[in-house]
Amino acid sequence: MKVPNNHLLVIRQLDAKLKDFSALAQFNPPPRGWISQLRKAFNMSLAQIGDRLSKTPQAVKEIEKREGDESITLKSLREAGDALNMKLVYGFVPKDESLEKMVEDRARELALKIVKRTSTTMKLEDQENSSLRLKQAVDELTQEIKREMPRSLWD
Repeated sequence: MKVPNNHLLVIRQLDAKLKDFSALAQFNPPPRGWISQLRKAFNMSLAQIGDRLSKTPQAVKEIEKREGDESITLKSLREAGDALNMKLVYGFVPKDESLEKMVEDRARELALKIVKRTSTTMKLEDQENSSLRLKQAVDELTQEIKREMPRSLWD
């Protein structure tokens, strides 16, 4: 007996979790980064935040620079957040409307490629299918690929 594939269930559960982040997709961090922006908003000096981090003002300036050029580590961001009495929250937001839509689009792409290849072979053998049958084949194969979620989906 074949064990049911639960990839789609996991995708749907992740979609539900990531939905809370979707409003943030349009949001851009401050040009110089959050640490600098918050420190200045709190009117906190480099030395003051440095004391909270057990770092020199120069080290804090370097942390702010690394955040600005996106080379900072999550650990450094979390530590700076703690020093500012803030909690670091991070995640991914799908570029498409959802993870499931992303999988569906990729599955449809793959299904179309497979059906076109098969259709070309059949046409050469004078067994061409109607456009309606080709559309149905693509739809059916898309759902099958989506259900099975083979690793080849991402090749």
